[in-house]
Amino acid sequence: MNPIDLLRRAQQATRRSLAIFVRDVAQGSLQLAHNTMALVGLAVVVAGVYAAGHADLRDQVETAAFQWLQIRHDAQAPAVDADQAQLAQVAQPDGSARATAAEPDSLTRQQANVAKWISRRYRVAPEPIAALVQEAWAMGRRAGLDPTLILAVMAVESSFNPFAQSPVGAQGLMQVMTSVHDDKYTAFGGTHAAFDPISNLRVGVLVLEECIRRGGGTLQGGLRNYVGAALSDNDGGYVSRVLAEQSLMRRVADGKGVPINASNSSVRENAPAPVAPQAEATPAQPTEVAMLH
Repeated sequence: MNPIDLLRRAQQATRRSLAIFVRDVAQGSLQLAHNTMALVGLAVVVAGVYAAGHADLRDQVETAAFQWLQIRHDAQAPAVDADQAQLAQVAQPDGSARATAAEPDSLTRQQANVAKWISRRYRVAPEPIAALVQEAWAMGRRAGLDPTLILAVMAVESSFNPFAQSPVGAQGLMQVMTSVHDDKYTAFGGTHAAFDPISNLRVGVLVLEECIRRGGGTLQGGLRNYVGAALSDNDGGYVSRVLAEQSLMRRVADGKGVPINASNSSVRENAPAPVAPQAEATPAQPTEVAMLH
């Protein structure tokens, strides 16, 4: 037999031996795994039967398992970074309750029309404006005033900035002189309440009511008193601006399309004269009227 045939037979024999070896190892591993799983299953059954009859042992096993799971959870949880730790120290869950805000969806159709228009016209968030519009409607009913008048005063006075302050010290949404009307703020906790939008609105309406009475029951007279121009021939166009802004808001409330950049001067010329609530006329007092606002 030549050497090539011998080499070929040797290779074939080697392959057969390797195949037999691999097959035997695989069968042995499968048998071992099967036997091991059977033993594990038997052990679990035995342990379960044993634990079922020993409540104290069962509790210990459950406790150990829970602790093991908790440790794994804590190990996998991401570490809290520095910003989150600082936030946890200063967070106040009641912050939302202190905010002056309301859901626009909770408004009536008229209120929603006005709130949306004001929000876009003065570039303020709709939620705070929704709260102010609701309050203006509520205070308007109580005082017998058109709520759009109250909102128009806020628009002209502060452009809906609750922290506004004039050079003479008028503060807040309706620019009430806190130094003059500090007694009205007592019920709200002091003059710092001038910077709380709702408190300022309520005090401002009270002041506006007084001004209308002193102005002979007319809106024009009341607004002149409000701005401190009762004794002057020139109010700087204040009354016209307020009434024109009110006219725009009334049209918006009625569902009429009014551009957010509409000029109130042209609207004022064609608007019907607003009617003030009838009130008993009270003679103006010169020493007070100039500082009512």
